Amino acid sequence: MCGIAGFIGPFTNNNVIDVLRGMSAAITHRGPDDDGFFSAATRDGRYRIGLAHRRLSIIDLSTGHQPMGNEDSSIQVIFNGEIYNFHSLRDELITLGHHFATNSDTETIVHAYEQWGERCVEYFRGMFAFAIWDSQKERLFLARDRFGKKPMFLCETRGVLLFASEIKSILTFPGIKAEVDTSAVWDYFAYRYVPGPVTLFRGIRKLMPGCYAIWEKGVLSEKNYYRTPDRDVFAGAPLPVDPVGAFLDKLDEAVNIRMIADVPFGAFLSGGIDSSAVVGLMSRHSVQPVKTFSVGFAEARYSELGYAKAIAEQFKTDHHELVVSQEHLMQHLPELVRFRDAPVAEPSDIPIYLLAKEARKTVKMVLTGEGSDEFLGGYPKHVYERYAGWYQALPGFIRHGLLEPLVQALPYRFRRVKTAIVNLGLERFEERMPRWFGALSDAERMRLVAISPPVNRASGLQFDSPSANSALRRILYFDQTSWLPDNLLERGDRMTMAASLEARMPFMDHELAAFVSKLPDKYRVRGHTTKWILREAMKRLLPPPILQRPKVGFRVPVNEWFQGSMREYLYEHLKSASSLTGEYYQPAMLDKILADHVAGRQNHEKLLWSMLNLEIWHRQYLK
Repeated sequence: MCGIAGFIGPFTNNNVIDVLRGMSAAITHRGPDDDGFFSAATRDGRYRIGLAHRRLSIIDLSTGHQPMGNEDSSIQVIFNGEIYNFHSLRDELITLGHHFATNSDTETIVHAYEQWGERCVEYFRGMFAFAIWDSQKERLFLARDRFGKKPMFLCETRGVLLFASEIKSILTFPGIKAEVDTSAVWDYFAYRYVPGPVTLFRGIRKLMPGCYAIWEKGVLSEKNYYRTPDRDVFAGAPLPVDPVGAFLDKLDEAVNIRMIADVPFGAFLSGGIDSSAVVGLMSRHSVQPVKTFSVGFAEARYSELGYAKAIAEQFKTDHHELVVSQEHLMQHLPELVRFRDAPVAEPSDIPIYLLAKEARKTVKMVLTGEGSDEFLGGYPKHVYERYAGWYQALPGFIRHGLLEPLVQALPYRFRRVKTAIVNLGLERFEERMPRWFGALSDAERMRLVAISPPVNRASGLQFDSPSANSALRRILYFDQTSWLPDNLLERGDRMTMAASLEARMPFMDHELAAFVSKLPDKYRVRGHTTKWILREAMKRLLPPPILQRPKVGFRVPVNEWFQGSMREYLYEHLKSASSLTGEYYQPAMLDKILADHVAGRQNHEKLLWSMLNLEIWHRQYLK
């Protein structure tokens, strides 16, 4: 895991290396072990290319310095991520006549590009974002992994293309100024994050997951090379004799190949089924006790440390617990907005950062359970979505005049029922998908948000699954192309890399995803049972209490904080004269939302958390 940055274009500044050092310094946390730089010009002298790399050494500690070149240095690569199948690729490339000077997975990328050109990305099994300068073709090749586990941001300004692992690196480039994109703000209030390719920064965008970009002779083109298989209508396929056993074998392999490292490593353990499965399978392949790390609150009702401890004891792990308080969390919030270059979408982002810092004291890499819900169907919405058509067939006076008012009057402990009823009533698929986990529907945004909505915008990638697809596959496709890469994976990458810790995600192995997508829906969601195939597989490994636990997630009591200890902090950010986002809201509606929440009449914690973080982001970058 590392950080990369660079530029190409008609750059006239003679201090190229100084500029690269500035871009690199902004992401030192991503790679504190080493740095490296490369600079060159095209043969006609019109364009300059600059590459910068920060290294977090995980594999081939002694010879993995980057930028890394081929034998004649005509190709230079900077790479962030891990290629898990690099040993087999290396063997194949050697038989094809290539010569290796290191044991690094990075060099595999160099020779794979020499052999297969841009199609090299199809051969990689792993997580990656990289840049290759091909001096013979005078071409820059940028690529990002299939699901967007590793980030890549782009900015085109005055004919120069900038790219980096984090936006803060781009902002150091001469002449770049942080400005807000108000159309992205509009989206933010629906999603609670900004869906790609745009960001909150005007003019800075993401290279989308499963895409590569080629710069040649001053022209940038982008191409998609991968679509997650749940996009397509299930075509049917012969089932394995034992689908559950075959799934377990695939998952076991995905865990095993992610344990390749030349440094100490461990796992995040929440005590839920996903992380427990990862830890249990890791224990099969480790001769030493697996190091596990858990975080919880001192208040027992918000803590899952007991479940994590039970799994740690079962698999005899070297277990570490971190107990946090409100003070621990909130003192880091502005700092983490800066690390993320975006609002902190979930309060649980902060404990992840604190846990990453704790883990980094003894390991440099962890495995996590990220992605299980989005590929196996783990959320309540994956059960409810199938009822959308049925619910919308009810007469309007029953839905709007009877059911919805009754449900909205229910107390907070019925929040999942309230969310389901509100969202099932949204007829447009493009509105319903983000609203399941989002903040506001279209009508709610119109009442609260004072900025004008964008016009004539095409639907995003996350909505291009055909309507003939099953309800489950369509909602999973949305999660895999929006909720996951633009929120959870960004969260995971920034919070762990802020602590210089690499995170690997076995459930997001693309071969595992392809296997699961070839199974009928009932292997993922059966009745009201989510992640059915994982639960069945884990009967062979985990105790019943873990398998039968309802999905909880890391619960941070923001609702109570906003009513009590954080009330003044919230009001100062949203209502004071120093607020930078006050102009985004209709004053009367903002007052009502705040008053209803503080009085306990409604729970607006998700919306208020999003608004608070948007204000903090403005203060960090635009003040």
